[in-house]
Amino acid sequence: MPPVIKGQSSRKRIDILIPAIEKDLETLPYVIDAARKQVKHPIGQILIVAPKRKKMIELCRRKNCRFVDENTVLPITKKDIHYGTKKWERSGWLFQQLLKMSGDTLCSSDYFLVIDADTVLIRPHVFKAGNKTVFYCRNWSQPEYFKTYRRLLGKKASAPTSFVTHYMLINKAKLAQLKRKISANHQSSWYSAILRKMDKSKQFAFSEFETYGNFLYSNNPSGVVLKKALNKGLNTNIGQVSKKKIKVLSQRYRSISFHKRKGYVRKQGMKSQ
Repeated sequence: MPPVIKGQSSRKRIDILIPAIEKDLETLPYVIDAARKQVKHPIGQILIVAPKRKKMIELCRRKNCRFVDENTVLPITKKDIHYGTKKWERSGWLFQQLLKMSGDTLCSSDYFLVIDADTVLIRPHVFKAGNKTVFYCRNWSQPEYFKTYRRLLGKKASAPTSFVTHYMLINKAKLAQLKRKISANHQSSWYSAILRKMDKSKQFAFSEFETYGNFLYSNNPSGVVLKKALNKGLNTNIGQVSKKKIKVLSQRYRSISFHKRKGYVRKQGMKSQ
């Protein structure tokens, strides 16, 4: 049984990193406010990694967040990624994953929390239990994520659950170690290896969360705490969800996600996480 997390907060200082695009401007203010309220850690910087657009920069100024031009993070940009077919386009989705995996070069705290720009925390969250990292998990995933993981790291993913749940605490040193391992295995940059080893004919071929989570679990399974994510996807506008409704939802769920962005829609029939 996983250890009980004592206390309602942690003294571990963390940064928060949120990749975003212009379509996220509706939900992003709520995501930022909820993170400040529900993340029970001292928060250093909140970084918004996004295209350089006036409205995005103004939002960062208004919310006291640090804006990072997404095109300055990696030697490649979205236009260098070709991941799509006539039926779907996921180059931007994949680019955002590579941006998240660059957080160790952007953040100043030893740990940083990645949150998707469509996901609002509605309950208090603690991501460290002593020396253990708390992961909020779900019970389903995409088979291709694990195939790519095996190609990249040379071994099968071993965690009993899925780490793909819209937000994750990342240890900068461990992330750097993961990227060095990928680079060494494939004699190339870590991001080039990912782009080469994933099957681009598949719509869901790589997951940064699944890769990092399984890397940590494989090296030290006793060093993690696995908790149910209890995420609820909503196909509505965030402005239509009242505070009363959020309070009701918080009795059952930890977070809510607003899946209205193209390319971010879950498969039909999937249950709440």
